[in-house]
Amino acid sequence: MSTTLTRTPTTLSPERRFKEVQEAYAVLSDREERRKYDTFGHEQPGGSPFGPSGFQGVNISIDDLFGGGFESIFSQIFSGGRTTRRNRGRDLLMDHEVPFQAAMDGHEDEIEIDVLRACEQCNGSGSESSEGVRECPACDGRGRIQRIEKAGFFTKQVVTDCSSCRGEGRIVSDPCLSCDGQGRAKQSKQIKFAVPPGVTTGARLRMRGHGEASRGNRGESGDLYIQIGVQEHPWFERDGPDLLMALPLGFVDLVLGTRIEIPHIDGSELSIKVPAGSNPGETITIPGRGLPGGRGRRGRGSVTVLLKLDMPRKVPRSLKKSLEEMRDDIGTDMESLLDSIRFEADNRRRP
Repeated sequence: MSTTLTRTPTTLSPERRFKEVQEAYAVLSDREERRKYDTFGHEQPGGSPFGPSGFQGVNISIDDLFGGGFESIFSQIFSGGRTTRRNRGRDLLMDHEVPFQAAMDGHEDEIEIDVLRACEQCNGSGSESSEGVRECPACDGRGRIQRIEKAGFFTKQVVTDCSSCRGEGRIVSDPCLSCDGQGRAKQSKQIKFAVPPGVTTGARLRMRGHGEASRGNRGESGDLYIQIGVQEHPWFERDGPDLLMALPLGFVDLVLGTRIEIPHIDGSELSIKVPAGSNPGETITIPGRGLPGGRGRRGRGSVTVLLKLDMPRKVPRSLKKSLEEMRDDIGTDMESLLDSIRFEADNRRRP
């Protein structure tokens, strides 16, 4: 009994083959039916759920159905069991910093990278002449070797890279002198790209086809991923599209209230109105003055201002004398102090 059927594929249509895979998966997803199949194979009592001849000629490993091998299954279904190694260049990842302002306005940028591209001398073939490249006879140009291994009552299909051509499916007998037969060579390349407004640190921009060229120029190039790092702002911290900042103020400004205007990243002054009687630790929210939401989101975030008390390190004698004279008016009596202590305790205990 075997968990792999390796009969020669018939000329069933792709639609018929796909339907049978669906039926096979539906049956084998049932624990009891799977147990019967593992025990009896397709000759189980009551007849085969896949017809009198198992999977009707589709060369499918049961392990693929339960091991995430759907890509290989579909490849076998629609190519009649003949699989060719996917030849694609490697993807590249590059870190790149942009100014904080780019998160507001977006940013047009350009980078220079050294990347493996198709050799210009041999046009990526790796050979000095067109006759110097031939199909690998060991794998028939597929780059992979399929074999059947038996272990007791079970067999399994194993696919490995062809050792004769190192998985490339071809053999170069007349190597290009410029690239040593590799078909690729390092080239300097300028790449322009756009950083969208609202970009965050860690975001990756995908540049299709700007990665490494494939070996032998037999497949598509990989992609280049540019990982963005947004530089820090002198006073703003960021939480998505929202901005946070601390505003240290003197005692008088907190008591009497004030209006502060500071430069802002959108080009207009940011006006912060501090109400009279404000306390350190309170916040003021200014909606619509944060960063763009990014990814097609409309509107902008908000700016949150945290009020802090900026105490002078040195108090002039004249000011100290004036404060002493006003102590009775602006100071806190014991009863008010205890009320404030209770109020703070209640706030901390609230869920």
